[in-house]
Amino acid sequence: MRGDLVRKLLARALATGLAVLAFLVVALTGATGWGLGLAVAALAAAAWERRVRPGADTAAETVLVAAAVLVGYARRLDAGFDPALAATALVLLGLVLLVGPLRDAGGLELRAANLPVRAWTPLVAARLGDALSGLLAVLALAAAATLPAGVALAAAVLAAAGAGAVGLDLARRRFRPGAGGSAVSRALRRHQPEFLLYFSAPPGSEYQVTMWLPYLERIGRPFLVMLREPEFLSTVAAATSAPVVYCPTLKAMDEALVPSLRVAFYVNHGAKNSHCIRFTQLTHVQLHHGDSDKAPSANPVSAIFDRIFVAGQAAIERYARAGVDIPAEKFVVVGRPQVEAIEVRQQPASRPAPTVLYTPTWTGHHADANYCSLPVAETLLRGLLARGATVILRAHPYTSQNPASARQLGRLTELLAADRARSGRQHVFGAAASRELTLTECVNRSDALVSDVSGVISDYLYSGKPYAVTDMGGEGDRFTERFPLAGSGYVLRRDMSNVDEVLAALLDTDPLASARWVTRTRYLGDFPAESYAEAFLEAARHQLDRGWNPPTPRAADGAGRPVDPDDASLSPAT
Repeated sequence: MRGDLVRKLLARALATGLAVLAFLVVALTGATGWGLGLAVAALAAAAWERRVRPGADTAAETVLVAAAVLVGYARRLDAGFDPALAATALVLLGLVLLVGPLRDAGGLELRAANLPVRAWTPLVAARLGDALSGLLAVLALAAAATLPAGVALAAAVLAAAGAGAVGLDLARRRFRPGAGGSAVSRALRRHQPEFLLYFSAPPGSEYQVTMWLPYLERIGRPFLVMLREPEFLSTVAAATSAPVVYCPTLKAMDEALVPSLRVAFYVNHGAKNSHCIRFTQLTHVQLHHGDSDKAPSANPVSAIFDRIFVAGQAAIERYARAGVDIPAEKFVVVGRPQVEAIEVRQQPASRPAPTVLYTPTWTGHHADANYCSLPVAETLLRGLLARGATVILRAHPYTSQNPASARQLGRLTELLAADRARSGRQHVFGAAASRELTLTECVNRSDALVSDVSGVISDYLYSGKPYAVTDMGGEGDRFTERFPLAGSGYVLRRDMSNVDEVLAALLDTDPLASARWVTRTRYLGDFPAESYAEAFLEAARHQLDRGWNPPTPRAADGAGRPVDPDDASLSPAT
């Protein structure tokens, strides 16, 4: 998150600094050409700031740039007072004053994708700041070319007409809404969705939604995706054929929550989830976006949901271990459907030149959730390279938000690139590992995993292949008590003092192979591999039907064998 702050401060400084500099150069010096060039640069910086800080107020910078452009224009024409240029100044002032309110009004409108509606007004309103910057850039170029002031006035009037049309349409929507609601709500009623996926999260979190979309589509019932942040609209809409709606306000949510809806699914514990949970006519189901022993995976907020879908019995135990009291009937064990395409390796493979997947996590929002091993990862990677391993380095999507983590990751990629050039081993890192390959593809390509405490370990556990876990808290013997999944893996100390010992066990002897199969059942459920995802699909479909009681999944004995829950000889009393 510190990286976001740095980018925002840099964008603010550039936009403001260049605007002030452009005005001073034009107003106080004779370097009009340089001043106009700085004005264009300031406009570009302001546009970048609006990308980094959506909704940023750049009115002051825009006024300075407009003044610089107009003064520069007057100097280039050198014709004294020009009525056309004065009129252009008035039109520009009106635009500067209107852009912010129109953008804010448009931002309150319901927007949608994958629906047969065309809501152009909110989209144009959101881009009015860019349009004004473009207009000023055109005027700067016109000034540099010494075009007549009438050209500037015509361009300004044309832009003002467009802004006026946007304002009139927004006013009509606000004060004279259609009798049947907005076009989006009417289209949703025709679509008749039975459930929704609700999503609110910081930028860069869309993976939490996209991992679930294929399985929600396989339920076979009409649904919609409801977003609370606009930046996710295009990305999520491209990943599904279902309607995707952006609801900026509670009023917009009221429009989108049509009567046919019965169930709401959630993939995180975002604060805005409460905005949807207030609708008591819906059954609210928490899916999570991964299964791990991280502290957030036992969030007490889970108790507010009607149902909590979990991968296995271990997730239920995790809540109890954290002192979170949730009624047992709220939990439904459904496995982790995203692992169904992971190839299972029943027997240890001969690995003279192994491929190792390394997945460092990010530093977390809070210190107690910082499991990131990047500060000590160079020692690990050098140990892997010394053993002739090929490395797949797949970092967490949030890694770049922390400047220190970004630098550490950069050093690791340089190390792998240098070894690839020297040895010819085809290490995979950067975009090739995080975008061109899915996590499942990375898992299937690898022979072993090294990971921090994260949901990747649970997914990898399905493959049956060995894994190592970093103990970045330096907890020693208590580490496996807090993070039981590490008990079936090989624990790397924070100082990497046991890296050689761990890599030998991970890549050579693998003494914990049998223990992993017991853990696999406890964490990922005991469902047939050929129909693994059906457990989730069946549970989801039954949530849409009334009067359903979830089945009890098969447990496992100490050897990892399935246990019949009706076998009285195995009851706790014996």
